[in-house]
Amino acid sequence: MEPIDTSLPGPAGSLPLSAGSLPGPAGSLPALDDLVARLGRWSAGRGPLYLLLAARLRRLIDEGALPPGALLPPDRRLAAALAVGRTTVVAAYETLRREGALVRRQGSGTRVAAAALTLDAPRVKETSNPLFLHLLEAPDEVILLSCAAPERPPAELAEAYRSLVLPDGDLGYHPAGIGALRAAVAARYAARGVPTGPGQILVTTGAQQGLSLLVRLLLAPGDGVLVEAPTYPGALDLFREAAAVPLPVAVGPDGVDVPEAVRVMERHRPALAYVISRFQNPTGAVLPPLAGRRLVEAANALGVPLVDDEVLADLSFDADADADGGGPALSSYGEVIGVGSLSKVVWGGLRVGWVRGPAPLIARLARLKALQDLGSDVPSQLAAVRLLDGYAPVLEARRRAARAGHDHLRAELARLLPSWSCAPASGGQTLWVRLPHGDGVSFAQLALRHGVAVLPGATTDALGGSLRRLRLHFLTSPEVLTEAVRRLACAWEEYTAGPARAAAPGRSSLRGITV
Repeated sequence: MEPIDTSLPGPAGSLPLSAGSLPGPAGSLPALDDLVARLGRWSAGRGPLYLLLAARLRRLIDEGALPPGALLPPDRRLAAALAVGRTTVVAAYETLRREGALVRRQGSGTRVAAAALTLDAPRVKETSNPLFLHLLEAPDEVILLSCAAPERPPAELAEAYRSLVLPDGDLGYHPAGIGALRAAVAARYAARGVPTGPGQILVTTGAQQGLSLLVRLLLAPGDGVLVEAPTYPGALDLFREAAAVPLPVAVGPDGVDVPEAVRVMERHRPALAYVISRFQNPTGAVLPPLAGRRLVEAANALGVPLVDDEVLADLSFDADADADGGGPALSSYGEVIGVGSLSKVVWGGLRVGWVRGPAPLIARLARLKALQDLGSDVPSQLAAVRLLDGYAPVLEARRRAARAGHDHLRAELARLLPSWSCAPASGGQTLWVRLPHGDGVSFAQLALRHGVAVLPGATTDALGGSLRRLRLHFLTSPEVLTEAVRRLACAWEEYTAGPARAAAPGRSSLRGITV
């Protein structure tokens, strides 16, 4: 089991990062790494770094993400987190002070001015997760190794749309999903030894909506939720939005620590337990069958709803795995709420997911979904039915591509970054990389200025660990992966050499490579 990193050195001369709260108005800014995430790709563009930083801070103030009176991090702490020199932060703060957006006083720190122009409407809770924020940035030359999904749809998807026959005499509103798709998904569960009827399937707009509906239905503010540490950061965002209390359990080479998970459930009786049993995101671990059975039986006995995120379950590298992913589903051991989608096998743009569970739960979720969108897009569901009818070749092609990307990325890391370590994965779409020193948050900032976006491990870990970790996906072409590792190697050389220089390093062209 990896020890929890609590204070790790960054580049020479930098201060250690802390995940502790920043003082300020309630709800204004929960942590230093939250501000760093909200800054996004602030260093992209032309001009001095301090002006780019000032512009992004100004935008956060204008949007209300930094409300009047919010206390900003001290110069040195923010500089260390952003992997820049302290003078860059000082100059950015001073620029905003002259504009009247910030107030800086000796002994009381730097605050957003009370008179700063902000949006006065109530602010909706929103993500600060770099996983999603990178997708909101304008297209640029940054290689995204942060958000993992196939970069292009298979030919079978286009063919499925070309052959669509839209229903006649149908309003098109199906909050639970069209019957044909519910039946097709149920048949896939049945083929894996999990008897399932269409009434046990809710079709959702991607797995993220499925998780969101479950959180809205099952969690109330203050409820406990058992989570793996590390885990999928998009789920952590949903739990935070619901004001739930995370109860993290460490993940090892064989998945979640089941004895500890059982103890947590016995002690706290959480309102929900969320796990990823196959090709765990981000570690790639697979929960052994006996451990999975014990987890399910304990959750059922204690009355804890157990959610298994099955989005990556099909992506085994094992050539002998059957067409449905190989290995027993966690739901074959007892009552489990499964969440799946076609996004990782087919394409992220095909927003078709599902929730499998007891029929009464599915009926309640369907009523809740009706409030959200009246039902997912019908043409996409019809295309999904056609895809599932001939799913085996689509799945096999995606597995081959993922295995090739995995092997290529590991080879390039070994060649150019031999001091980094990562265990081989047996499936999934990401590598869980450990840095020899420093921390992933500040290195990710420097990597951005070299043209690569990576996901820092700290964003995935409710235990506060994984600081020396990065999550890298391997779902792009070999040429792009090679270029990405070359850029990461350049960033690592600068990171280990000393404090980051104030001037942004030159970003090499991809020479025609599409990213």
